[in-house]
Amino acid sequence: MELDRPGRVLAVLSVAPALAVAGWLLAGLPLLLLGWFAPLPAGLAGLSAAALLCWAGTRRLGAVVQATWRQVAGVVAVAVASGVFNVVMHAEQVIVRRDPATYAQYAAWIAGHGSLPIPTQAAAFGGADPALIFKSVGFYDVNGTVVPQFMPGPPMLFAVGDWLGVPFAVPAVLGGLAVLVVGGVVARLAGARWAVLASAAFAVSLPVLYTSRTTFSEIPSLILLFGGLGLIYDALARVNVESSDVESSDVESSIGRLRPGWSGWGRGLLAGLVFGLAVLVRVDGLRDVLPVLAFAGLLIAMRRFARPQGVLGPPLLAGLLVGAGTGMLAAYLLARPYLSYLSSSVRPLLFICAAVLLLTLVGTAAAPLLARIRLPQWAPAAGAGLVVLLMIGLYVRPWLQTVTRIPTTMEDRRTELMIRQTQEVYRLPVDGTRLYFENSLHWVIWYVGLPVVVLATLAAAVLVRRLLRDGGPFEWLPPLAVIGWTTVTTLLRPEITPDHPWAARRLVPIVIPGMILLASYGLAWLRDQAWLRDLAVRRGPAWLSGPQLPRWGMALAVLALLVPPAVTSIGTAFTPVERGEAAAVAAMCAKIPPNASVLIVERVTGDRFTQLVRGMCDRPAAEVAREDRMSVAPEARVRRLIERVRATGRVPVVLAAEEGQVSPYGPASQVLALVTRQDERSLVDAPDGTFSLRINAWMALP
Repeated sequence: MELDRPGRVLAVLSVAPALAVAGWLLAGLPLLLLGWFAPLPAGLAGLSAAALLCWAGTRRLGAVVQATWRQVAGVVAVAVASGVFNVVMHAEQVIVRRDPATYAQYAAWIAGHGSLPIPTQAAAFGGADPALIFKSVGFYDVNGTVVPQFMPGPPMLFAVGDWLGVPFAVPAVLGGLAVLVVGGVVARLAGARWAVLASAAFAVSLPVLYTSRTTFSEIPSLILLFGGLGLIYDALARVNVESSDVESSDVESSIGRLRPGWSGWGRGLLAGLVFGLAVLVRVDGLRDVLPVLAFAGLLIAMRRFARPQGVLGPPLLAGLLVGAGTGMLAAYLLARPYLSYLSSSVRPLLFICAAVLLLTLVGTAAAPLLARIRLPQWAPAAGAGLVVLLMIGLYVRPWLQTVTRIPTTMEDRRTELMIRQTQEVYRLPVDGTRLYFENSLHWVIWYVGLPVVVLATLAAAVLVRRLLRDGGPFEWLPPLAVIGWTTVTTLLRPEITPDHPWAARRLVPIVIPGMILLASYGLAWLRDQAWLRDLAVRRGPAWLSGPQLPRWGMALAVLALLVPPAVTSIGTAFTPVERGEAAAVAAMCAKIPPNASVLIVERVTGDRFTQLVRGMCDRPAAEVAREDRMSVAPEARVRRLIERVRATGRVPVVLAAEEGQVSPYGPASQVLALVTRQDERSLVDAPDGTFSLRINAWMALP
């Protein structure tokens, strides 16, 4: 087949980020486990693996995308503009209050030390003592060591920024690459004419801006998941091309020819691997890849009927199991306390995975019997109708249900208190048990606009009807399954503190790009409907008829996809949050003596600064245990620990939030006085501003 050079460039550029991320993670994880995650070995191994996977995943890539140079340049320009804009507007979340700072501290530690777990350095305090607390928010105390809370995938990526001296640039670069990946998938499945518009709509959506400016896990997850969808599409296209080279009567021989070569078979393996590695980034990735597991089983079943696509089943399944298995191994070795904390949701998810795998095996074995089943004639229309009814149900859910949760854990009680305080600020009815999950589809409408949700619903209904009626378009089956499954399960139970823009991060990996992808297909479908063009000419105004119709149609598409998310984002897009933290922390670290052992005597300061002092200031740090319901540790206990530190020959330092909390132990000096902006905490409306944030730290040298 004649190669379409611009289309091939776009196809390569849009899967290369996922392949590069997968290569870096595959090379970095063994080094981290061995304690060798340092710039030289990680750079050599990671860049080599990334280059190898990019070469393997893009070689002999045919014309999977038909595009013009203008369309390619448009997508690339949007991606570059997104990355540059978010670098300029980056956040600096290093003081641990929520997940981004935890990721930042995790990345800073492995970038500087190359190994896990984190030593408590108890000897710097005179040895272990019941009054010394080495854990803090996002960091667990496990068998005398400190274990970070999250999966190691994102920190291994963010550590590159620490090595290069630009720790706040990597999230924005990843965000720009995510725009490129989404644009490439849209070009493949909806057409390149919609790729620039879809890329722009995705880039200006507030949750994407939000998660591209700081150290979140959602953007790396999106790159792998949508990159995997692009690779599956390419693998199917390659198999179709190679199977078309032989006579239709010799299909079985074509399958034999495909088996040993690196063509669709190899891309199937890489697609499964990339998908599976999403688990190394987020535990939720287990849920997101379940439809791909079922799809691999379908392909294996198709192989029994000599369908050329069936050749992709075994490699796709093998890659998926290797990638997901790598993620679960990393979780077990490096994030076991985190798995225990999430056990109430991880265990059911593992059972669901096992059930899907079992059903896949049974379905594959029973494929000849299942193939004899013929769907009734009403099934396609019923499937499309169910899609519409489901979306209507999610839309009206706030009027039918109020989602609440009675707190049973300390984390639940903290969430309840935060919700109550936020409700009081916004003068809402005070009920800390409310989770606001019933508004989840309305969250999506805030961030992408009602036209996108309507178009996406239309597209999903059309695709379901076509797939149930005649099995096509087959290339849409994996993305529709992944987007549908993850969107529905996410909207039913977002499982996140419901303040915005914080809760919006849950929509980033699949829901928002999936809605934009489907909406783009919906626009393409509407454009191809002759009856709609005839209606516009007959019933529309005179200026809409004739050659002007396509131009007006594109203008309406731009308004529908681009304007609503831009309007929502404008209130916060130009206001970076938590700026100045890095400089303030560096100044604080410089004021702590080099041979100090830091005793943190106040609860909030302990939560925020224990790992920061240990990791960024490179000083041993521990919080002093407090009595129940007390925010400050007892003075006698602190003085006893001060003497223990002195006995080691080190300098004791007392740290707290207020001058009066450290002044009993010696002359007090303020080592951090930060005034900056923080995220809004909106519960019932889209966020449109930021709050003031003040953080103080005082130090005493006894």
